[in-house]
Amino acid sequence: MFSVLSYGRLVARAVLGGLSQTDPRAGGGGGAGGGGDYGLVTAGCGFGKDFRKGLLKKGVCYGDDACFVARHRSADVLGVADGVGGWRDYGVDPSQFSGTLMRTCERLVKEGRFIPSNPVGILTTSYCELLQNKIPLLGSSTACIVVLDRTSHRLHTANLGDSGFLVVRGGEVVHRSDEQQHYFNTPFQLSIAPPEAEGVVLSDSPDAADSTSFDVQLGDIILTATDGLFDNMPDYMILQELKKLKNSNFESIQQTARSIAEQAHELAYDPNYMSPFAQFACDNGLNVRGGKPDDITVLLSIVAEYTD
Repeated sequence: MFSVLSYGRLVARAVLGGLSQTDPRAGGGGGAGGGGDYGLVTAGCGFGKDFRKGLLKKGVCYGDDACFVARHRSADVLGVADGVGGWRDYGVDPSQFSGTLMRTCERLVKEGRFIPSNPVGILTTSYCELLQNKIPLLGSSTACIVVLDRTSHRLHTANLGDSGFLVVRGGEVVHRSDEQQHYFNTPFQLSIAPPEAEGVVLSDSPDAADSTSFDVQLGDIILTATDGLFDNMPDYMILQELKKLKNSNFESIQQTARSIAEQAHELAYDPNYMSPFAQFACDNGLNVRGGKPDDITVLLSIVAEYTD
């Protein structure tokens, strides 16, 4: 049905919702201006849209979606990618491109071949490695990379397409990614096409990714997901689920990530639900109602004090 991932040995001492630090063990690192290193406590959950048919893929991959969570001494890094399903019509498995892209990003982080303040660089290097394969790995994918710099307490992000992230503080969205669309239901995407199709297949440069950098605080909630979540759950529904997150231990994060993914999956198959995707379609002159059946990947993180 779903799978869960986690990463990092972290001490989560922040109190959610912006309340003051009350843990006597916290020492001098508590509060928004603490001097200690930060890390992310992360849990993930997802569904492939073919789940009801009993089709599950191995690894951290939900249908054509893929994701990773990696730790380096300088930063915590995570990412999601959504393989473009249209390649299936040409005999290409879309999950191979998104999965390989994310696995390459993960390896680069673990090898220390990245700069925390430059998540676009992670995406660029990974994409270039795919381009250099002797046997071309055909496909397309959106991608979103999120990097927490431990020492500076800054979050650096790169988003290409319609996957994305939210940062929630005190029950409100304080930062979010901007969706990138060429036109309705056609997001920006990295692509590798056969020679005869180059110039015909839509392909964007990693440099086209929207990049942001901002400070985070202990207890901030970061939700990173593919469009299968955002097309089916508006912000207010996501925030309602996040209110159930009463503390920052892994079990609570895992349960909330699962709850969000499950609700999005149920709404995706409700023909009478006016989903965000259906509303967007109506805004573009299409008479559409219901959820949008799609692969769903959710990574839910909390900013916490870091211990190696």
